[in-house]
Amino acid sequence: MPVVMDAEHVGRALQRIAHEIVERHRTLDDVALVGIRTRGVPMARRLASAVRAIAGRELPAGALDITLYRDDLMAIGPRPVVGETRLPPGGIDGRTVVIVDDVCYTGRTARAAMDELADFGRPARILLCVLVDRGGRELPVHPDIVGRSMEAAPDERVDVLVPELDGRLAVELVTPARGG
Repeated sequence: MPVVMDAEHVGRALQRIAHEIVERHRTLDDVALVGIRTRGVPMARRLASAVRAIAGRELPAGALDITLYRDDLMAIGPRPVVGETRLPPGGIDGRTVVIVDDVCYTGRTARAAMDELADFGRPARILLCVLVDRGGRELPVHPDIVGRSMEAAPDERVDVLVPELDGRLAVELVTPARGG
């Protein structure tokens, strides 16, 4: 599988994203990060640490499990595995909530995350932050902050690997095996 971004490139992209989060807000008092399970959560933690290094302040972070908010819930089976949703300390009402995900593709994951957030409160603003925007939108959802944009064919997959789950930090482009 071709490596699109190695650990060094991912680290630089996360630093750029953290700088952009800091630069977009006059104060970070009302900003919170919420990672989408699974790989958005460790990315949100990395961004919180990077913001702390830049601005001297760590942003509160939480985690969303969007399983029950997916529009393809019936397709994934009768007993989906649901993880924990944990809001940032202080909740989300009146805050700018930065939803963090690994890859933006169709826009359906981001839509589900926004639907879930609406059930927990009313943020002042929601920003979508992704490490990789691979194009191919099915819904009118566009990330506000992007580490890297790239094109991938509909039959290709963009995999973000994180040390907590995969043992290393990288982005890979997975192409289907061609028969021949």
